[in-house]
Amino acid sequence: MPLQNRIDPFGAIHAVPERGLFTGNRGIIHDPETKTLLRKRWALPAWIICVCQFRGVRREPMGRNRPGGKAGWTELFFLDEVTALTAGHRPCFFCQRERATEFVKRFGEAFGIAEPRAPMVDKRLHKERLASGGCPLAVAAPELGGLPDGTMIAHGDAAYVLRAGTARKWSFAGYASPIAFDRLDDRPLRLLTPATTIAVLRQGFAPVWHPTAEA
Repeated sequence: MPLQNRIDPFGAIHAVPERGLFTGNRGIIHDPETKTLLRKRWALPAWIICVCQFRGVRREPMGRNRPGGKAGWTELFFLDEVTALTAGHRPCFFCQRERATEFVKRFGEAFGIAEPRAPMVDKRLHKERLASGGCPLAVAAPELGGLPDGTMIAHGDAAYVLRAGTARKWSFAGYASPIAFDRLDDRPLRLLTPATTIAVLRQGFAPVWHPTAEA
């Protein structure tokens, strides 16, 4: 049985076979004895994105990965970096220092902060991400062309990513074929990607995409 550690663009955690390109965490939110989630869905406001391979370290998902046999951070998995950013995570300074540094730098540029720091990013994201209580903003189809690539929107329970002037429906297996924005004209849409992350994307931060986005 798959573990419940797979994140969708809404920030919800599911049990599905697919894992995706990235891992990450929100702190310790599992019971290592049963390998199930606790009632809480985060333990701290720093939600990060990590690479799946780093310095040859091997972890047992939802196991006891801290010294003394204690539970370590709960391994979560994302289709790609675009999905992780939409769920409200940001790159990790330990295993992705260059990416994390760039993200925070772009954040500073976006908001006119001379010396930006990761906790500033985390504080803003924690108020905006859906899974920690943020409220999604409504958006109309004619406005989609003004949003940066990598932004995700939702119609009901379906998520779509914006790329090269088109929208692609998201799934745990990847992205569907592109459709024109006017196909979404008659649907009530809302933004999934946090406003802070959209601002960072506007400044040129280029997220890693799942290969299906190229099809």
